[in-house]
Amino acid sequence: MSDPYVHEETVDGFGTVGIRPLDAEGDADVVHRWVSEERAAFWGMNGLTREQVAEIYAHMAGLDTHHAFLVELDGIPVALLQTYEPTEDRVGECYPVEPGDIGVHVLLAPAGEGGARPGWSTALMGAFTSYVLLGLDRRRIVVDPDVRNDKAVTRFLRQGFEAGPVVTLPEIDLPDVYLPEKKAQLAFLRREVAFPG
Repeated sequence: MSDPYVHEETVDGFGTVGIRPLDAEGDADVVHRWVSEERAAFWGMNGLTREQVAEIYAHMAGLDTHHAFLVELDGIPVALLQTYEPTEDRVGECYPVEPGDIGVHVLLAPAGEGGARPGWSTALMGAFTSYVLLGLDRRRIVVDPDVRNDKAVTRFLRQGFEAGPVVTLPEIDLPDVYLPEKKAQLAFLRREVAFPG
C-alpha cells in the first residue's frame, strides 16, 4: 500500500503528524462534526448537513488552486488544513500578493479525551509550516482569520506570523460557492523567519 501522506513529521512529545489529501466522502463524518461545533463558527459551515460538507470538499477536490488535507496524529484525525493560491481567492483582492505566496486555513479538532495538551497547537502549526513552506517550496504564508477570532489571531502571532492589515474580504456569491463578507486580520510568515539560516 502506498503512503497516503504528502508530509510526515515526528513531533517530540506528541507523536507522528501525517498530512494527507482530504477524502471528501470518506472524511465527511469527522469534518462535519468539527465544523458543526459552536467553536468552529468562524469556519462558516455551522448548520450545514454532512452531505453539504462532503459536496463542498468534493468541489474543492476538482480545483487546481485550493486543496484540503486531513491532518492525523498517529493515525487519529486532529486538524483540517486548506491551502490556496491567493491570486485565485478573494484575499488576493485585499493585499499585494507576492510571488511564492500561499494562503492557509487551519481548523484544529476539539481536545481529545485527555483534554488540551500544552504546546500541541504550536507543535502542529510547526508541522504545517514545514510542509507548506519547505515541502511546497513557498516563500510566504498568508492567513486571514476573522478579526473577532482572538484565539486564531493570537495563535498565528505566537507562531511568528507578522500582523498585516485588517481587511474586508468581499462577499462571493457563485452557484457552487457562497461566502459572506468577512472582516479579517491578515498575517504573514516568511520562510526565512520560520526557518532562519
